[in-house]
Amino acid sequence: MDNKMGIDVIEDTGEKINRRRKIPVRTKLLFSSGAFQEATIVAAGLVTVLFYNQVLGVSPALCGTAFLIASVIDGITDPLVGAYSDRFRSRWGKRRHPLMLASALPVGIAFYFLYQPIEGLSEMGYFIWLSIFLVLMRIAITFYNIPHDALGAELTDDYTERTSVFGYNLVAVALTSTMMSLIVFFVIFPSTPEYANGLLNESRYFILASLGAVTVVVSILVCTIGTMDQIPYIHNVDISEKVDYGKFFKELGMLMRNSSYISTCLSLLTIYAALGILGVVSTYAYIYVYGLSTEQMTLAGVMKLPGMLAALPLLALMSRWIDKKQILMVTAAISGVFSALPHVLKMFDWFPGNESSFLLVALFLPLFLGALVTPVTSIIIDSQLVDVADVHEYQTGSRAEGIVFSVRSFAIKATSGVGGLLAGFGLEYIGFPENAEVGNLSTETINGLLFMNGPLYLMLYLLAISFMMFYKIDKKRHAEILSELETRREVAALIKRDEENPGKPASLLRDSGKASIGPAEGS
Repeated sequence: MDNKMGIDVIEDTGEKINRRRKIPVRTKLLFSSGAFQEATIVAAGLVTVLFYNQVLGVSPALCGTAFLIASVIDGITDPLVGAYSDRFRSRWGKRRHPLMLASALPVGIAFYFLYQPIEGLSEMGYFIWLSIFLVLMRIAITFYNIPHDALGAELTDDYTERTSVFGYNLVAVALTSTMMSLIVFFVIFPSTPEYANGLLNESRYFILASLGAVTVVVSILVCTIGTMDQIPYIHNVDISEKVDYGKFFKELGMLMRNSSYISTCLSLLTIYAALGILGVVSTYAYIYVYGLSTEQMTLAGVMKLPGMLAALPLLALMSRWIDKKQILMVTAAISGVFSALPHVLKMFDWFPGNESSFLLVALFLPLFLGALVTPVTSIIIDSQLVDVADVHEYQTGSRAEGIVFSVRSFAIKATSGVGGLLAGFGLEYIGFPENAEVGNLSTETINGLLFMNGPLYLMLYLLAISFMMFYKIDKKRHAEILSELETRREVAALIKRDEENPGKPASLLRDSGKASIGPAEGS
């Protein structure tokens, strides 16, 4: 394919492509196979701050600073890589796949050394080590995540089918995250007579580093190689010129003026930051507030399984009655309230004691209820970003999935990045001690942990819901935009053929191709 306007024609055969095609289940599964990479990073992220803080002796503030450094660099590299991915081309394939393939080994190497630092370093030495390999791993992940997400956005223009593509991916991420969490807590860090909670056993982090490194490399390779047959079906863009970062900043500026894009970005970042905070401080709370073993902590992952399996059917049912915006607001409210509830009740002493046989039920039943709809929230946000990419093409005439989806890559890393930053400084603020012992924490420190797990988490979810109120794309408006885009692409294809074959005029369609229904209102 070779055109400036996104022509749906294969360049060698001239075969037209149905942009509203249904995606084969095999392709959806291979696209989702990269979930093992994301799940491994997420599962390991649950113990990163704990490892460097409680095992290696780095203060929570320094841990938070390392995540701050990584997040600042993410904020710069993610959109730049997004723009590069939109225009990159190599001899092995257009745009997305070469970058995904090149990321595999760097991600694996950086992951290994992040959890296997040199022994005997000072606190500052471990801080520097954490900062360096966290940054390197996050940059390497950027070269996979952004092209991967942009590829998913390009597979189809169908309003419902694109939700299914990202639904498969989200369910795969959720399922593999639970599986990897079970492996982390049961296999890698089991409780022992010496370590009541195995996460404090330094010798086991070699297994995490080795197993995780192999998993992320294999996952990226399977996804990349398995989806190469989709290269002919991605959008046509003009990639004959080098990446123009002047144009990139102009397009980014247009996106920043799109209320629907800003609304989606802010909601996405807020939700993922909340999840990131919870990923760190929930581990501290389970150990030091509720006194759970690593085996008991796996229930947090098990409670999420029904929601993962019900996500696609539930989404299909909800989509019959309400639009994407309303689905997100409803599911986010349910997730936020039920996930925060046990910790709020604990703060007011309306919760079973640690010796109670009802403790695990009271702690994890609300999590189960909230997790029933949590995957739907993530699927909807991904689908909204693809709709925004269509609006951007409608306004500018160019595709920019890489730029649009750079915010998702940043948000995924914000789960550990911004979450680790806020959690690290939060732990420092509440005075969480080094070498803490279960049962010996002050009431103020315990309440501080509960506040971050409960009220703070809920407030961030409510903030995300308020941001979504500014989202303006609905199914009807998107159908109008897509219809106009299809007309433009068809006309541009005919004009190009006319230029290449003067004897087969398509000039009568030139004027009609200039018609437009105006700027994307309500975008």
